[in-house]
Amino acid sequence: MTEPTETTEAERSTSGTRRVRWAAGSAVVLALLFAGAATVASARDGGDGQHASAPAAQVPASGSADAGFARDMAVHHQQAVEMSFIVRDRTDDEDVRRFAYDIANTQANQRGMLLGWLDLWELPKAAAGQEPMAWMTAGQHADHDMAGMPGMDSGYEAHDGSLMPGMATRTELDRLRRASGRQAEVLYLQLMTDHHRGGVDMARGCADLCTVKAEKRLARGMVEGQRSELVAMAGMLKERGAAPRPDTVR
Repeated sequence: MTEPTETTEAERSTSGTRRVRWAAGSAVVLALLFAGAATVASARDGGDGQHASAPAAQVPASGSADAGFARDMAVHHQQAVEMSFIVRDRTDDEDVRRFAYDIANTQANQRGMLLGWLDLWELPKAAAGQEPMAWMTAGQHADHDMAGMPGMDSGYEAHDGSLMPGMATRTELDRLRRASGRQAEVLYLQLMTDHHRGGVDMARGCADLCTVKAEKRLARGMVEGQRSELVAMAGMLKERGAAPRPDTVR
């Protein structure tokens, strides 16, 4: 018969550490679950904590500004993430790489929220027969003045893979992939400046036209965040002896 062994102090410490780690991990999982539930609840009740008596009436229509913004900004954001990953591999400059990482991380998270809302509303992520930005031009005919936004007066004509104002063309993305060092840094900062200008205008449109409160708050946050990044990119370009491209619709 094997004699029972005495538990050492080290074994007790290791066991306690494992229990603490397990508890911490469980707490993180529970926090994420509660956060997810809160996001769903926010989208259902408009984000003000008050449940509507008729939740179905709160779901935006497929042709609404809420749905249109979610679809278009998800596409817009995806290209920003793509460009940020490209420049990460084309330069060793830590400032640019860190800045690109921040943009990729922020916009990937926001894109996930936008697509999540479309899932929650049971709306398609791509609406057949609806042109990009149509929800903004519709605002001109619904007592909303959108005339001051680039590309909205005469309409934006998609070309060479650029679907919306500010989006880079396929040709420009190919140039970024071939560039390296300072050239890649300058081109990335210029393309991202154009991208942010278009994104700010689109987010302003949602802040004015969207009806879901949580989405309007997100849009306002995009405006503030991207305006701040525009200032930062202007400074980074100046440090490299360059400047943003003219502020025109591309």
